[in-house]
Amino acid sequence: MIGLIQNETLYEYDIRSLILAFCIGEKIELSSGGDDNSIYDFICRVFYGEEETLLELRAGESVISEKVRGDFRDKRNFKNSLKAALYRLLSCHLKKELPWGTLNGIRPTKLVFEDCMLGKTRADMKAKLRRDYLVSEEKADLCVSVGLKETELLKDISYESGYSLYVGIPFCPSTCLYCSFTSYPISAYREYVDQYLDALIREICYIGEQYRDREMISLYVGGGTPTTLSPKQFDRLFGELRRCFDFGGIREITVEAGRPDSITAEKLSVLSENGVTRISINPQTMNDDTLIRIGRKHTAEDVADCFQTARKSGFDNINMDMICGLPGEGIRELEKTFKALGELGPDSITVHALAIKRSAPLNQMRDQFSFGADDEMIRFAQRACFDMGMQPYYMYRQKNIPGNFENIGFSLEEKECLYNILIMEELHDIIAAGAGASSKFVGGSRNIQRAENLKDVRQYTERIEEMILRKDKLLKSMC
Repeated sequence: MIGLIQNETLYEYDIRSLILAFCIGEKIELSSGGDDNSIYDFICRVFYGEEETLLELRAGESVISEKVRGDFRDKRNFKNSLKAALYRLLSCHLKKELPWGTLNGIRPTKLVFEDCMLGKTRADMKAKLRRDYLVSEEKADLCVSVGLKETELLKDISYESGYSLYVGIPFCPSTCLYCSFTSYPISAYREYVDQYLDALIREICYIGEQYRDREMISLYVGGGTPTTLSPKQFDRLFGELRRCFDFGGIREITVEAGRPDSITAEKLSVLSENGVTRISINPQTMNDDTLIRIGRKHTAEDVADCFQTARKSGFDNINMDMICGLPGEGIRELEKTFKALGELGPDSITVHALAIKRSAPLNQMRDQFSFGADDEMIRFAQRACFDMGMQPYYMYRQKNIPGNFENIGFSLEEKECLYNILIMEELHDIIAAGAGASSKFVGGSRNIQRAENLKDVRQYTERIEEMILRKDKLLKSMC
């Protein structure tokens, strides 16, 4: 347990986030300073003064400290200096460094993207990440490369006047051990799917009416596992989407086909007939023992068969997701996964570092498994993607990734997913329909407002008019 003493709470979230980046899973307790200090692994003390702030790390008799000059109320100019000082203390005490330095947000490329728009050079952007945020040489280079790629991909797209649509299907064949997303087992909810679609289509129709004068850039159908829908239900959903929206200028339509135990040739045929341009088939690993361990009810051979079926159905843009650091996996299992992926030849691969999510079943089983990626695994996975002729084009980070790593989308040329970039950089409205979906409305000066849908499927269905009203109020307030 870690103690935290502070005379102001202005930066408490930032302090906690940075400490937890070093000490994942540890409890941080606010302390008065008069408690029994022996219960803490160390105590972080932050005392804000008018012109100078003192940071102190105390472990037993050992004390290290730094002073930060400046007005602590000036968040714009003070926060980075405070975090950098705390980072140096934690790094010294714990004898470790974080590859992403003081950056603990999920969108590090936003810094680079903004600088690209200002005409900064690659060298300037890299130096800024190294100097101001203490990012490692390797990660700074990666971040700048991704930011430059994003800028190139978006240069001919009117993202500021357009929008993207997300449609959520929250059902899954089963819940994977590592997953914390809101999803419902299709076996228990099969009879409820049509009612859910009724509500979903009601919301889609409302969005279509509100955005009838704007151009849809991308459509993304995610989940859950959207391919838990039947062919007939898919046909109905896409029929309504085409009725409500003009697909004339759309750049891409993605469906997360997801798990091979939910994909059939008939469903793929329906997706193809409805103009879907990109699908994801996500094995996460190509090791059968691990698939069983994480709760998947399919084999690596099923993944390969499903991939070949998709190719025969005409899909020439197939993404595959994989995760580094799954329970029981090391570099040998990772090599097997990438050997299998290389033989299949996907058009893009999203490399995830396992995140220990608080509400995931895996978080309750820490003592049963060894898991988490390391430097060797991350470097191997990224090198394997480069060897397949792919380049990184988008990136995001998550809390509670052991090792402070990142998730990266690699792609062959012209096989990138624009939606992934647009949602990460928050450049235009992302309107989301479905249970648990979160809409982002981008106002003037990139002021972002959110409208959240209820996560529970039954509550969402029964209270659909309330979900629509939430969006309506927000849209009217931004006019």
